[in-house]
Amino acid sequence: MKPENALREYLAQIGPLNRVLEEKAWEREMALAKPARSLGLLEDIAVRLSSIQNSAQPRHERKLMVVCAGDHGVWEEGVSPWPQSVTYQQVLNFSKGGGAITTISKSAGVKVILLDVGVNYEFPPFEDPPFSEEKIPPPRRVSRKVAFGTKNLAKGPAMSREEAVLSILAGIETVLAEPGVDLTGAGEMGIANTTPSSCIACVYTGLSADEATGIGSGLNEEQRQNKARVVEKALKINAPDPGDPLDVLAKVGGLELGAMCGVYLGAAIRRSGIVIDGFIGAASALIAEKLSPGITRYMFAGHKSKEKAHIKVLEHLNLRPLLDLNMCLGEGSGAAAAMLILQLSCDHFNNMRTFEESAVDHRNP
Repeated sequence: MKPENALREYLAQIGPLNRVLEEKAWEREMALAKPARSLGLLEDIAVRLSSIQNSAQPRHERKLMVVCAGDHGVWEEGVSPWPQSVTYQQVLNFSKGGGAITTISKSAGVKVILLDVGVNYEFPPFEDPPFSEEKIPPPRRVSRKVAFGTKNLAKGPAMSREEAVLSILAGIETVLAEPGVDLTGAGEMGIANTTPSSCIACVYTGLSADEATGIGSGLNEEQRQNKARVVEKALKINAPDPGDPLDVLAKVGGLELGAMCGVYLGAAIRRSGIVIDGFIGAASALIAEKLSPGITRYMFAGHKSKEKAHIKVLEHLNLRPLLDLNMCLGEGSGAAAAMLILQLSCDHFNNMRTFEESAVDHRNP
């Protein structure tokens, strides 16, 4: 089957949320022994998870983070202060549990998969991690390499349309290969990947190149302005079609951004709650929303990043960040931290007693 046909078949499997369960969940939420709406967003999250998961009891026990990795030809334009070798070095570091995403995920009870779709490095054969009796196993590496990085999007399309589709399929099928997931997040590792993210943000939010371009992983103002010029040039040269998200991804995107989009789509197929990370994750969500309109109802914005265009993208997606910790690391770190908020939401909903069960009087009219 042609890759694009396979993608269409997967998209057809994404259904609407269960509105009947949503209504019943609100009935229970309003009957819990507390003033109505006193737990604020925790109430909204529990109710929406119930409708997402098709379950009267929203679940959080099986948490998954897929860290998608790829390199970028646009790196040669000086858009990042870091050498490209950091991408593969960090993937190796993550695989040994030594990265921020792996330590935060372990604390939050999140299983990590490292998905190589486009790292410019020939890894040795991936091996399953050693057996562990720990509830959260060591990170597992999965190879679905589409290419050894993208081409320089400042000189032409970042990749072919088929490569873009294959990157999405890699994300979808990695999630579908898991036995069952309640909450799913997508992280990333790819030096220079805020540049394609800024391009995608411009296409779908109407931001100018300067407005959509931040400091990334530590640029000074002169370097940031150069990056903004690269974004503007890429958009002019490639002229991505906003009505065709695959065209946008292929011309000004990245392989790991496509895989993150696929993780979101796979999670929706599995009726798993989706937790978005920072700016790069939100840019990938823009592509997912265009491929599957309404998928944002499955999504929760994990946090507000310091990257300046992030909040504008979240507003475009109609998502409200759960945390504001002044973070801008990426990797999925904010999404992993936010999964603990979703866990609290599920636990209050499932374990609190109602007024009737607890023999607590209602308030007077």
